[in-house]
Amino acid sequence: MIITIRRFTVACAAIATSLLLAPASTARAAIAPAESLLPADTLAFFTVPDANAFRAACKTSPQIMCWNDPAMQPFHDKLMTKFNEKFVAPIEKDLGLKVADFLALPQGQFTLAITVNGSNGHDAVAPGLILLLDAKAQSDLLKTNLTALTKKWKDAGRKLRTETLHGLSFTVVPLNSNDFAGILPKKAPVSEIGKDAKPDPTVEVYFTQYQSLLVAASSVKAAEVLAAHLTGSSLPAVADDATFAGDKLSQFRDAPVYYGWFNATKTFDLITASSSPSGDDATPSAMPQFAGAKILGATGLGGLKSASFAVREKPEGSTIALHLTAPEATRTGLLKILALPAKDAGIPAFVPADATKFTRVRLDGKQTWAELQKMVAVISPQGLAGLNSVIDMANTLAQVKDPGFDLRANLFGNLGDDIVVYGKAPVGDSLTDFGNPPAIYLVAVSNPEQVINAVKNLASLAAPQDTAPAPRDFVGHKIYSIAQRGQVHPDGSTAAPSYLYLASAGGYVAISKTTTILEEYLRSADGKLKPLNETPGIADAAGHVGGTHGGLFSYENQRETMRAAFKFMKLSATDNAATKMFPPAFRDWADFSLLPDFDAVSKYFYLSVFGGTADADGLTLKVYAPRPPQLN
Repeated sequence: MIITIRRFTVACAAIATSLLLAPASTARAAIAPAESLLPADTLAFFTVPDANAFRAACKTSPQIMCWNDPAMQPFHDKLMTKFNEKFVAPIEKDLGLKVADFLALPQGQFTLAITVNGSNGHDAVAPGLILLLDAKAQSDLLKTNLTALTKKWKDAGRKLRTETLHGLSFTVVPLNSNDFAGILPKKAPVSEIGKDAKPDPTVEVYFTQYQSLLVAASSVKAAEVLAAHLTGSSLPAVADDATFAGDKLSQFRDAPVYYGWFNATKTFDLITASSSPSGDDATPSAMPQFAGAKILGATGLGGLKSASFAVREKPEGSTIALHLTAPEATRTGLLKILALPAKDAGIPAFVPADATKFTRVRLDGKQTWAELQKMVAVISPQGLAGLNSVIDMANTLAQVKDPGFDLRANLFGNLGDDIVVYGKAPVGDSLTDFGNPPAIYLVAVSNPEQVINAVKNLASLAAPQDTAPAPRDFVGHKIYSIAQRGQVHPDGSTAAPSYLYLASAGGYVAISKTTTILEEYLRSADGKLKPLNETPGIADAAGHVGGTHGGLFSYENQRETMRAAFKFMKLSATDNAATKMFPPAFRDWADFSLLPDFDAVSKYFYLSVFGGTADADGLTLKVYAPRPPQLN
């Protein structure tokens, strides 16, 4: 499957603008949902079932309310001015319209989809792109606005034609790769030595309006199937796919504000076909070629049938549900690793209340290491041999001082099934402080001393450990220091030495770059700290993601993390070195010096949680953000 980015991008732009060209009909009727209209070969689609409900949800969304707050106006106005100059103005100039005149047209569904479009994986057939837009009562306004625009395009010499598909009259608009030149860079003709330059293929957009529905497609094949479905044909649609039917029942009920679906089986079949040698395409290469089928099989992604997401907005908060349909019996590789067991992933009592982020994963370390080795072996036996050589070399070097050392047994053989990570707000006000907030990583192991020794031996391969501070005692525990490789500044000077600190307690090996948070963890057994799990709101929020017993749970104090983000961005606006972290175009658009003090918008932020579960059907991740109490 050969797809040029330019043709794909131009086709996307063409479909997006086709809503400006469609003739209107006077009939009014309920329009079928996207899954009943889209072709059976749809690879993925995104749909807003009700644009009016979407607008209503946006008006009450804390994030949108923050964006429109008067305190954000200076930053908001400059960024939107740059956006309008770069994108909106060129479109308005090319098409002779005002975008604002068309923003209110979507009243029902708004759908974007990508289809196989008849490709066999080896040809140059680009994917099919589809746009569906239901104007409902605004269809007459659409007709009024677009009649003049259509005439203007014809008067400008655009060669439009009409084709009838299943009784529906489609207008066909040819577009070339240099349309929308105000947004997309022009492409120079490509030629081979001794041959004339090949003209860039023309992209044609088919569009019509059926009742109140605007229909647009980037190919006649996609347009024909849409026309067939609209006129009562029994051709298969996405809704007839058994996997989609199951996902719809479990994932898309209860009227989500918007949702999307990805047909993994069809997509991976195309990838496999496109990466397999075929005829004259099977040319030798000095580099090893990894077939798509081999990679998909090794990683286990070949067992993925579909992926979907759905977003729901309710007065109490918003929920995002992500689902991977992957039957338990066929899970291997990454899917097997990600299918976490139903174990407690709640917040332990030792996590302090001032933690701004927390994540706990009940990941089986031994199983994960075994699966990773299997994946590497299938993809590249040489790669596995190289990995084993590195491990053997580490063993040889370590056994000079410790004859009984074995990295496989001491490290991988001791891994448990629990990983805890939490962090706090930055302790200072410098850019360095904001870039390195206190954080600690806890890994459950069966023999902490052996694991720490293994980590120290591995670290010695990357950086000399002769200057690292000696282990020190702290409340009955030893804290080990591991030197990290020295960083060289742009001026050639070397940064001050930095260290990782390790200790063991409570069945975990604790790792941190900050001694204060590590020492706090080691003291937590005294029961004097206030625990995070008693913070109001967390338990209720956890209930919206299925609780904390699915093997994965995470929490974020968004008010504090966004407070730090605001400070970092405002500081970066006055530091030349820091601004270089952002792309030049972004620096030109986003003037962080115009951001308000965070307290002016802090009411829009509260907390969020997410939790994961796995069952016989697949894997599910839910994210929930309760509405900030200050907005109620």
